[in-house]
Amino acid sequence: MKKIFIVISIISIFITTGAVLSGCYVSAKAANKSGVQLWGENCNRCHNAPGPGEFNNDNWDLIGTHMQIRANITKTDMDKIVEFLKSANN
Repeated sequence: MKKIFIVISIISIFITTGAVLSGCYVSAKAANKSGVQLWGENCNRCHNAPGPGEFNNDNWDLIGTHMQIRANITKTDMDKIVEFLKSANN
């Protein structure tokens, strides 16, 4: 009985470790998304997202910081989104 418990415990540890490690991995496909793709996927899921020309560059930096926290978006992804949104002001 004790051996079965130990074996089940070891298997559980391996399964849990594998799930945690695979959850931290970012696929190349996800990492290579452009700012416009990320903007379309993330910003429009909760509201009608403003387009690139609607705010100036300083406002986009502030909005990006706010929405990164609010929408739980990585800094890398938010930087890509803000870069896309600033593109209309260049």
